[in-house]
Amino acid sequence: MEKSLTPAMEDYLELILNLKQENKVVRVRDIAKGMKVKMPSVTSMLNTLAKQNLISHEKYEYVELTSQGLKRAKEALYKHMILYNFLKNVLQVDSRQADIDACGMEHAISPTTLKKLVKFIEFIGFCPRAGEDWLDYFKIYCQGGSSKEKCEKHMKDFFRSYPKRLENLKNSKS
Repeated sequence: MEKSLTPAMEDYLELILNLKQENKVVRVRDIAKGMKVKMPSVTSMLNTLAKQNLISHEKYEYVELTSQGLKRAKEALYKHMILYNFLKNVLQVDSRQADIDACGMEHAISPTTLKKLVKFIEFIGFCPRAGEDWLDYFKIYCQGGSSKEKCEKHMKDFFRSYPKRLENLKNSKS
């Protein structure tokens, strides 16, 4: 059974993965800069991660994720990206705030809830009653509100175009 990771441990693994993709090598000073902490704090966390076989690191050497560390880092990054995209693209939260909020939420969300959120996002994308038009209308609503009349007009427009949408959906499946 995998040991649970603290939010800080997940953040370090995620940062190491990102730094590795950007720079090919990961140094302690790069981690300290990315985490906005002093190098002794990084060294302490690296020792903790190494004891759990999530990274390999020798003093004055580069930091490498182990296969288990890479797996856990990718899981953390996946959660972060799902939440970030939901906040930014569905709820229309500004990019910077979406990133901050996703970072906090990723540590608390259960696997079950994350799966449901992924299903919801998929549903929005392909359901003829939701889809891009629905998201566009939500964007308009977020920007200036709406009225019952605007919603009723939107629904009439949707149902007027529904037969064509349904036909397009059938054609795309064949």
